[in-house]
Amino acid sequence: MIVKRIHLKDTYKIRRSVLGINGNESSYKFVADDESDTFHLGAFVENNLVSVASFYFNPNPKFNIDNQYQLQGMATLESYRKQGFSRELLNVAFPIIKQNFCNLIWCNARIEARAFYEKLGFESFEDEFEIEGIGRHILMYREIN
Repeated sequence: MIVKRIHLKDTYKIRRSVLGINGNESSYKFVADDESDTFHLGAFVENNLVSVASFYFNPNPKFNIDNQYQLQGMATLESYRKQGFSRELLNVAFPIIKQNFCNLIWCNARIEARAFYEKLGFESFEDEFEIEGIGRHILMYREIN
């Protein structure tokens, strides 16, 4: 497995197949995708992109820390799930985020992914909530030291 930065457009095929809800573009294309502080990572197996994640400089007002990154659009092709690709994407992202003078990352995690995030040091914040058309989520965060 190799993890490296990728172009935004490289994320779309996997995002669309994993996150695309009824062909709805807003389920896999995000507002800050092409902002200058945004970066995208991909995990490759034999030169094939199998997992993606995007990171946005986007402070959440619920946290009392100025500089924060948001994780969004993490998706892994079904036949490659539960093999550590998402974990590696995050492990590569943490030092990049820290290098950008940020020490907090947050995401709206699907409820079924909560245990995955907890294993990586994320904590839950507040109660579960519904994202219409997608399902139950919980706000999770991790401080990066």
